[in-house]
Amino acid sequence: MFTLTATPALLMPRKFRTRERFSISAQNFPSFLPSEVENIKDPFARKLASRIERLPVSFSERCIMSSCVKPLVQSKTSPVVLLHGFDSSCLEWRYTFPLLEEAGMETWAVDILGWGFSDLERLPSCDVASKRDHLYQWDGHGVKFWRSHIRRPIILVGPSLGAAVAIDFAANHPEAVEKLVLIDASVYAEGTGDLAKLPRALAYAGVYLLKSVPLRLYVNLLAFNEISLSTSIDWMNVGRLHCLYPWWEDATVNFMVSGGYNVNAQIDKVKKRTLIIWGEDDQIISNKLAVRLHSELPNAIIRQIPECGHIPHVEKPNSVAKLIVEFAREACYEDAQTIPL
Repeated sequence: MFTLTATPALLMPRKFRTRERFSISAQNFPSFLPSEVENIKDPFARKLASRIERLPVSFSERCIMSSCVKPLVQSKTSPVVLLHGFDSSCLEWRYTFPLLEEAGMETWAVDILGWGFSDLERLPSCDVASKRDHLYQWDGHGVKFWRSHIRRPIILVGPSLGAAVAIDFAANHPEAVEKLVLIDASVYAEGTGDLAKLPRALAYAGVYLLKSVPLRLYVNLLAFNEISLSTSIDWMNVGRLHCLYPWWEDATVNFMVSGGYNVNAQIDKVKKRTLIIWGEDDQIISNKLAVRLHSELPNAIIRQIPECGHIPHVEKPNSVAKLIVEFAREACYEDAQTIPL
């Protein structure tokens, strides 16, 4: 066991330093995490990793021990449930999660089926319907996640492809959702496209490339603004930690050949109040799509974060946390206003 006390201003790269000060400590990691977690230097990632738990989720006639970070506090406002992007994990929220907790928000970070740190040794289907059902069910008796654990409609936060997961979930289970937060949303892709038609041997070759160090470093170059090589390497180690499980390739290929997410037809059916957050300098998804999404969602507002790339909750956690907290606590908003993009 080791204990580390520091502040974000000391621990984060200069470009990403935050103003708030709060203590951070790390303890023993859960035994189910890959041993390579010890190589991660980022103390925020280490702290959040030490809090990851596996809870039983019963769906499709099987039970999966599913990974998440549970809240330390309960609040009177609706709980915030944080999803992650494509092929990622709850560690994506390592900087913003503690800020939301510090603000008094009841906050969950949940790993989407097929990614993250759930036990998939007995591999279930990882298609869209299974991912949706997995999020809806959240204990060993098939009771609804939101009813069994938090008993209130949730504020569901989805970044990148997680936004498609959130829209799909809200469209199919509107009773479980109070509001949505969509961050640099990847919602206009027509599933996995031609990748769904690949022979399985080629699909596995592509997935093997997906977890390669050069590709992951290149993605960091696209996703973030001007981070150092040492930071990029450490963030790569955080981002690919879940890929080291023996079932990761099978789960990812299963999702790929299933066709993936295509939520175009569901967007205008989502009536929930929605906050759209977008990084001004996103090099992966055009900010013109933020304007399109705002125009198609019937009850949405949009906020842009300057000098920020594709993953604002890593790059600008203070800004993202502030927007989420304000959105969660305000009972009503004035007519939606779009910040020029």
